[in-house]
Amino acid sequence: MKQFLFPAIFYKEEDKYTVLFPDLNITTDGETVEEAYLFAKDSLKVYCTYVEKFELEIDTPSRFEEVLQKNPKQLVLLVDCFVLKNGEKI
Repeated sequence: MKQFLFPAIFYKEEDKYTVLFPDLNITTDGETVEEAYLFAKDSLKVYCTYVEKFELEIDTPSRFEEVLQKNPKQLVLLVDCFVLKNGEKI
């Protein structure tokens, strides 16, 4: 099993929270910050599973502090997921 960990930026909008993974250009959203976080974990897992399945390269995540510094008025969290390595069985 392989773990991936990326910083995510949470933007509060009128009626939802939008989440952006700046390193991956992935977005998702949810009605609450908790829901948005769970959807972000799911989106990251789908993306990383695809990367592993097709043996693609994935960029090294930005440092959390750098993302936080560039987005001081936003909620920045680390989001992780675990995926099976290509060919690995449960």
